Amino acid sequence: MTRIVNRRSPERTVWALEQAGIPPLLARLFAARGIARREDVDTRIAGLLPPEQMKGIAEAATLLADAIAANRRLLIVADYDCDGATACAVGIRGLREFGATVDYLVPNRFETGYGLSPEVVQLAAAMAPDIIITVDNGIASVDGVAEAKRLGIATLITDHHLPGSELPDADVIVNPNQPGCTFPSKAMAGVGVMFYVLLAIRAELRKRGAFANKAEPNLAKLLDLVALGTVADVAALDHNNRILVAQGLARIREGRMQPGLLALFRMAGRDPRAAASFDLGFALGPRLNAAGRLADMGLGIECLITDDANRALNIAQELDALNKQRRSIEADMRDTAETLLASVSADDRASLTLFDPGWHQGVIGILAGRVKEKLHRPTFAFARSNNGELKGSGRSISGLHLRDALDLVAKRHPHLLLRFGGHAAAAGLTLREVDIGLFEQSFEEVARQLLSPAELTRTLETDGSLEHGYCNLDTARLIQQEVWGQGFPQPLFADQFEVESQRLLGEKHLKLSLRKAGSRFEAIWFNASDAVPDRITAVYRLSINDFRGMQSVQLVIEHCEPA
Repeated sequence: MTRIVNRRSPERTVWALEQAGIPPLLARLFAARGIARREDVDTRIAGLLPPEQMKGIAEAATLLADAIAANRRLLIVADYDCDGATACAVGIRGLREFGATVDYLVPNRFETGYGLSPEVVQLAAAMAPDIIITVDNGIASVDGVAEAKRLGIATLITDHHLPGSELPDADVIVNPNQPGCTFPSKAMAGVGVMFYVLLAIRAELRKRGAFANKAEPNLAKLLDLVALGTVADVAALDHNNRILVAQGLARIREGRMQPGLLALFRMAGRDPRAAASFDLGFALGPRLNAAGRLADMGLGIECLITDDANRALNIAQELDALNKQRRSIEADMRDTAETLLASVSADDRASLTLFDPGWHQGVIGILAGRVKEKLHRPTFAFARSNNGELKGSGRSISGLHLRDALDLVAKRHPHLLLRFGGHAAAAGLTLREVDIGLFEQSFEEVARQLLSPAELTRTLETDGSLEHGYCNLDTARLIQQEVWGQGFPQPLFADQFEVESQRLLGEKHLKLSLRKAGSRFEAIWFNASDAVPDRITAVYRLSINDFRGMQSVQLVIEHCEPA
């Protein structure tokens, strides 16, 4: 069952936003998302929070400025997802602009696992760095940092994940979520944190007179990468993150982007001149992530740091092929999951735990997300690792903080989880294969304890009916120009329609002709094959259908039920 609720737009707030010059429809949409002042949707770069408010960032700037002056060797250790790849590319490009000697290392998901483990430090040591800089990881790497210290290698942790009970004994930690950090934005992605570190280094070098005889590096050139990593990591789009993403999208639309991004847009068949958050999250991000899921994220990082357009395109072609392979593997895994779920009633469960010996470790996170979206239950999917262990990846619904739930499981069963970490919405863990039954039981108990019946009911928040005069191409373009995403959701509207015709495209997408108030609209419902009745209530978003150079408005249906 799906419950449709309309967001509330306070009339006085809408009026105030309109008086401040915001178009009426946007004023209504913004007010429903908690925006009360025009300043809250101002995405000029000057509105960014100042770096000095972030704990540890001044020390990080001093450490790296000293290292650059002494020509010490820096090594970035990155995570193997899109946020990690973009954070690494931002770090490589920015530090080299400052004159640093810097290289990178990205752990192999299947061999060394996540983060700065002792094994990864051993690999790093072979590259003889003076300082290891982590991006999008490290806040939980207590043993890895200890190993680096034993080897005489300094460590700078830049991360955004929630810390555990013990922090690593690093030389410097920069993480807005670490204890004692008063930085107002706790939602930054790893790439955003690394970008802020570069801002602080530039300020430190400026104080030292490093730019007296040369131009300062223009770090705004990196905002296309910051936007991509922030959106792809599903970071909540608070005001600070919306500025970063808006500025990055503006550069992309103007054609001022890294060659690798241009190549990825080309392989995805998307027009960068009309780039939107959707393109970053659903077209470019998955192609980069495919490298980390199936092969080596070094391929994705190389795509982002090369200045050779031809090389970038060649790498983007490889990434596109990997993404197609990933989709094929995922389709097979989804079929297996459907079989496993056939004997389970989600209505009787507060959580789902799935495992098949043949599943691919790099794709279980996507599978967990698909099942969670379909059945509205926090879901973990597991695949075999080494030494009788399973790797699990989980996705959660609103109301259940997944990492906190795992922490509760660990406290109740101290030897069950070998490793775990993550966010409110996504988390990962390792356990022994023989213990999966105990995990399923314990996670179910925790989910039942923490989730109310209302939270277990799928709720679709919409912006209500879209006035007839707004259902057009101009409105679709107006909406597309804004920054939407996690925590600042893309507008969804709910209306009743008469169904004039319907047909299947490719045996899996439903193409519809709809009529409302005398006007006819083309619509599509992806991954839906069942026929709909003659009158429906549809929850939909406006999109632009570009066919042979002709643009028209199209309704993309997210949910449908009899009117």
